[in-house]
Amino acid sequence: MKRSVLTRYRVMAYVTAVMLLVLCTCMVFKYGFDTGEDVTFMVSQAHGVLYIIYLIFAFDLGSKARWKFGKLLWILLSGTIPFAAFFVERQVTRDVEPLLAGDAAPAPAKA
Repeated sequence: MKRSVLTRYRVMAYVTAVMLLVLCTCMVFKYGFDTGEDVTFMVSQAHGVLYIIYLIFAFDLGSKARWKFGKLLWILLSGTIPFAAFFVERQVTRDVEPLLAGDAAPAPAKA
């Protein structure tokens, strides 16, 4: 597996997590203070598109890392839970780094 697969996932995990926090803030202003309806709509649309990209990259990483369905499902859903993607991303990075190190090791020379 290439390191770029993990990098794409990490970038989208952070972007999706930040956009979800921005969306939650917008929702508080929309429903709590009756303001910012247009901003909330734009942020929700942006988060939706970015979440779909996140799903694609997470699924790609999961298929290459050969994760079980339960683990993959948790990672895919973490983009919908505020703050969860930050923690899940760190765990995924810890799990995938050894796989990347194994791929980077040179093949033994034949005698």
